[in-house]
Amino acid sequence: MSNQNKAQQLPADIPLIPANRSLPEITVRVVLLGIVLTVILAAANAYLGLKVGQTISASIPAAIISMSVLRFFRNSNVLENNMVQTMASVGEALISGVTFILPALVILHAWDHFYYWQTVVIALLGGTLGVLFTIPLRRALLLDKALRFPEGVAISNVFTASTSKDRADFSNLTTGGAIGAAIAFLQTGLQVLTDQFNYWVKTTTTVFGFGLGLSPALIAAGYIVGTNAAISILLGVLIGWIAGVPILTWIHGVPNLDNAQDIALLMWRSHIRYIGVGTMMVGGLWTLLRLFKPILDSLSASVISFKVSKNNLKKTAIRTEHDIPINQVFWSIILLLIPVFIFIAYWIIPANAPISQTVRVMLASLSTFYVLIGGFVFCSIAAYFAGLIGSTNAPVSGLLVSSVLILCLFILGFFSLVGGIKGKELVGVLLGIGSTIIIGAGLAIASDSMQDLKVGHVIGATPWKQQVMLVVGVIVTAFVMPPILNLLYNAYGIGGVFPHPGMDKAQMLAAPQAGLMSAIAQGVYAHNLEWITIGVGAIIAVICIFLDEILKRYGTRIPVLAVGMGIYLPLDASVPVVIGGLLAYIIQLNLNKRYPVRDPQSKANMAQHRHRGLLLACGMVAGASVMGVILAIPFTLKQSADALCIMPARLHSLAGILSLVVTFLLCAWLYRVVMKKV
Repeated sequence: MSNQNKAQQLPADIPLIPANRSLPEITVRVVLLGIVLTVILAAANAYLGLKVGQTISASIPAAIISMSVLRFFRNSNVLENNMVQTMASVGEALISGVTFILPALVILHAWDHFYYWQTVVIALLGGTLGVLFTIPLRRALLLDKALRFPEGVAISNVFTASTSKDRADFSNLTTGGAIGAAIAFLQTGLQVLTDQFNYWVKTTTTVFGFGLGLSPALIAAGYIVGTNAAISILLGVLIGWIAGVPILTWIHGVPNLDNAQDIALLMWRSHIRYIGVGTMMVGGLWTLLRLFKPILDSLSASVISFKVSKNNLKKTAIRTEHDIPINQVFWSIILLLIPVFIFIAYWIIPANAPISQTVRVMLASLSTFYVLIGGFVFCSIAAYFAGLIGSTNAPVSGLLVSSVLILCLFILGFFSLVGGIKGKELVGVLLGIGSTIIIGAGLAIASDSMQDLKVGHVIGATPWKQQVMLVVGVIVTAFVMPPILNLLYNAYGIGGVFPHPGMDKAQMLAAPQAGLMSAIAQGVYAHNLEWITIGVGAIIAVICIFLDEILKRYGTRIPVLAVGMGIYLPLDASVPVVIGGLLAYIIQLNLNKRYPVRDPQSKANMAQHRHRGLLLACGMVAGASVMGVILAIPFTLKQSADALCIMPARLHSLAGILSLVVTFLLCAWLYRVVMKKV
């Protein structure tokens, strides 16, 4: 096959809007609506990111709001809707990437508030690099059959159902959405139900038990992801929680706490999640090695596409495979490294630091090089997670821990070589935190970008136009981020630091992820990090890689990153994905029994069952996500996540039992509807 024909090759799946059909995508109304939604969704998620260390994915809410607004325009189309959600979702992604680590500078007292231009520059540099890093990855990851992109599939199904003439499709989507929203409201809003159930037992020598996550959005995401990823996450849960907690409490002793669940959480915070970090670090490197050839092929295709269009040949690359030209991507990245160097050298390293100009330049150069190489590596892993489990569930903080840890070790090695540097601990900590903020903004955007590009791939958007809208979203979010963060800081205080005396400490925004990052950076120089547990995680990753290579010969896989995620994440975030994946497995098992003979009609019927289940699950993800964003409004206004709570604290155990019953009924309902005869 010639290079020219290779560049024009159609993807295996035909998009909703064919490549040979052009519709308006970037219009004035799209940009204006995108700006408004970007600001609103960024502000709504900033509070949650600082309060509980987790944000709600804005892609689905943005898609639904966009559809509702653009419906008033007679000539609007699905590609315009896609561009609005592409831009608007950037607000949530960038705010999460920055709030997970930037407050560490306030916690360390390096900043006394969020400086406007410094914050803007961090967000602009990191966010734009995140978009640029994903461009050469697009083809490689979208063509990887192991990646299901659950949230991207959910969004594309929302768009597809809105244009479908089949009322059953729209009915399944809205029914799933209503149920997901109702359960999320009862769990997070009224708190009549809980989103988790825990049973832990304390003995004189150890603690053991289990926990369940009951989030409808995550159960539905697990259903979309399927069995392999769910089983891999379950393996991580068994290693980290079911086996890890009893073993670690036996080794370290049972802490003097009355509540067994508090002891389990303490073990997780102090030891288990570091095992997950070690597993994800090795798993991420292995994943990059596996993706090396596909990424090279993707780069080659981009170069071929650029040469074809540059030579003005009649046969150019098809519209749905047209990225921003790879040469522009390359030079943009190189040019961005100049302000990255200046920012690190003169804004991150304190002006009064007792180091020579030569050492300052050397440290800034090392950190800038790390932003380039480490940024691409971690952005690639984050983009892979978006395909594996979705951007909402991607362990961004785990990747940031790895990034801070590696850079601080590099800087520590540099100090050892140079020697005689005063104040090196503070300089090293600030360099590790400051450089990782840029990478954090980039990897959060990379995860969101790849998800949005998957949506565009399914519905037939033009990739380069999506990539432009992503950059526009980064610019808008960067300029509104500092006042949002300062407003919250002045209202509540962050991470134990209060701008005014006498503030209510009970309402403080804990910024748990930023606190973890500062502790990691300081731990490197204090020599008190959990190196043994990180090493245990690395060994677990090697074993999983070995098993995966054996099992793939038999048609099954154990994605090592999913195992690491099962170890790293709390039970309420990982177990519901397992529940959804196992439910999908049970349904498929029974469909195989119902249609033992695979004639064309049986295959068509099975496909219709699966399509019905996919729409119901997508609706549940959409409904619960929208409800999460809506609830952020009263939580922020009332300055409390208990603003709508009506369940007395003494009946908390009853709420847990009711949640188990509701979750069982939800799974039974989903099974019954999917299995209903075609």
